[in-house]
Amino acid sequence: MELHDVWFVLIAILWIGYFFLEGFDFGIGILTKGLARGRTERRVLINTIGPVWDGNEVWLLSAGGATFAAFPEWYATLFSGFYLPLLIILLCLIVRGVAFEYRAKRPEERWQTNWEHAIFWTSLVPAVLWGVAFGNIVRGVKIDAHKEYVGNFWDLLNPYAILGGLVTLTLFTFHGAVFASLKTVGDVRVRARKAALGLGLVAAAFALGFLIWTQADKGDGSSLVAMIVAVVALVGAIGAIKVGREGWSFALSGITIAAAVAMLFLTMFPNVMPSSLNADWSLTVSNASSSPYTLKIMTWCAAVATPIVLLYQSWTYWVFRKRIGTQHIADAAH
Repeated sequence: MELHDVWFVLIAILWIGYFFLEGFDFGIGILTKGLARGRTERRVLINTIGPVWDGNEVWLLSAGGATFAAFPEWYATLFSGFYLPLLIILLCLIVRGVAFEYRAKRPEERWQTNWEHAIFWTSLVPAVLWGVAFGNIVRGVKIDAHKEYVGNFWDLLNPYAILGGLVTLTLFTFHGAVFASLKTVGDVRVRARKAALGLGLVAAAFALGFLIWTQADKGDGSSLVAMIVAVVALVGAIGAIKVGREGWSFALSGITIAAAVAMLFLTMFPNVMPSSLNADWSLTVSNASSSPYTLKIMTWCAAVATPIVLLYQSWTYWVFRKRIGTQHIADAAH
């Protein structure tokens, strides 16, 4: 295996980590509107991700930075062709971070309500757009012989990509509901489990259709294995939450996301961005990569930095592992 193949795998792992962690993060933000009853319960939900949401976004920065350094042609074509949706995602993530930090800075109800609206919408919009973006990457977009995107924004809104957006929206919200049931106590936990069961069934319907479509169009034996793992894990996650095994359900919903993302990367390889105009114009791991020397230096840096990041994030989740409820919010108020 050559270094550009290794970095394709590493970038896939970074995206798996991002969607696994930011998935429940987005889900919690979306559920602040439908699950919580009153401001105190919204504070409970927000506090479940309060210590970790910014660390989760490190995976996105790492994935973007790794793509820029390892596959500059991929990065350039992706960000020029998907400029508007990626800009919307970036603005949402900026506003979302500000909303988390500023919401409690003033006691006025209108102030806090406005920031809560911001948390909801800036969680929902990226949850949809990430699925649309990856749907288009897998399906293929209009790339010419000069490795430039020659389509327009409306070309990105095709049925396959829209279905991908619905999959990420429902799957992330289900993942968030399971996380909420795992991290809370009392009425919030009970409602989170009930919501997770319904969301899981909806997510399963969308995901099954999307994965079968992907497998039929571009799949092979390895992607079929990943699809089966994703489907079995999702069914297991729904069954586990039904019997009150939140920990198992969360692990299995995470495996669902990991296997589904792995399937998408498996269907693309050796392409990193297929061309729908001519297969010979597709960006591949070989024609879009940096020099071997650059990849070698990156590999050594990643070997040193990655274990440190993983240890720090694991420690953070361990420290903030306990459940919280409305009684903890009341105690904090005194």
